[in-house]
Amino acid sequence: MQRKKAHIDARIKKASIDKGIIVLLTGNGKGKSSSALGMVCRALGHNMQIAIVKFLKGTQDTGEDVFLTKQTNIRTITMNTGFTWDTQDRELDKKMALETWQQAEQYFGDKYIDLVVLDELTYMINYKYLDEKVILNTLNNRQKNQHIIITGRSATKDLIAIADTVSEITDIKHAFRSDIKAQKGIDL
Repeated sequence: MQRKKAHIDARIKKASIDKGIIVLLTGNGKGKSSSALGMVCRALGHNMQIAIVKFLKGTQDTGEDVFLTKQTNIRTITMNTGFTWDTQDRELDKKMALETWQQAEQYFGDKYIDLVVLDELTYMINYKYLDEKVILNTLNNRQKNQHIIITGRSATKDLIAIADTVSEITDIKHAFRSDIKAQKGIDL
């Protein structure tokens, strides 16, 4: 344990760069958005200003939405079409994704926004609803100390490349496959 402590202490001392980071949470497992919202709670604890941009899940009523709407430090933009497979209208989904992204762009240049969550952004890239090059350019040119959290399955190699931290959530077992409906406080 002494060697381990010395190693960890040395790594902490070496970490001297202070900048906004990009965290990418991807994979087929449950918990990507929940993890992002856990970091939102952490940021709230530090009185940080947060913007949450929600793609896909706009029509769901969740416990976190109820809680977060009461927080004065949070601004939220929601793509109100719900899941893309519910609308069955690709052109409408593309239009709504672009409108949502254009609204979100205001946050990247705002020096008062400390953290931006782009929930389910990977779908917008993979379905070709949004131009990945535009997204990458915007993220690379955001405020220097602004943190970004991106969630969604099947992250592209370019998103992985620009991220500072990438976690892949693996799906081992899910209650839904056993015909258990979504539960308040866990799924909703």
